[in-house]
Amino acid sequence: MRELILMRHGKSSWDDPSLDDFDRPLAPRGRKAASRMGAEIAARGWLPDHAVVSAALRTRQTWRRVAAELDGAAPRPQYDEALYMASADRMLAVVRAVPAKTSRLMLVGHNPGMEELARGLAGPGSDAEALTAMRAKFPTAALARFELPAGWAGAGPAAARLTHFLRPRAVASARD
Repeated sequence: MRELILMRHGKSSWDDPSLDDFDRPLAPRGRKAASRMGAEIAARGWLPDHAVVSAALRTRQTWRRVAAELDGAAPRPQYDEALYMASADRMLAVVRAVPAKTSRLMLVGHNPGMEELARGLAGPGSDAEALTAMRAKFPTAALARFELPAGWAGAGPAAARLTHFLRPRAVASARD
């Protein structure tokens, strides 16, 4: 069974209007949420063995914050410029191209593609509560965890089971 974690980057800063969108950093709230989600991933034992991350600054910073919480078990990320504002189809192509030996993939990217991919993958057997929450809103730093019975090459519409959908605020209140 292969596992896929789709994570939207943390909240970005709009403080410097002269920056290109690609170069916007995380806001303080985004840094805190990314670290919180990394700690939750570690606590649940969902350690990825492969990570593909959009090359945009805010996604790289999100990954670094997540990875810092994984107790040295974070894989070296693959930064992919094509994931910057990528469509769901482009993201799905990345998932399908993951090395077969990969057990758990983490993809860090942007909306609307991230949310569209997550909604499209969710198929029969998905957790109803997680699916309802994910369909309501996929906020910054949220993550969706899937099981892919047919492996990476078989990833496609309704081909995965959504097992969890976590929002940073819900994780914070559960830990407080």
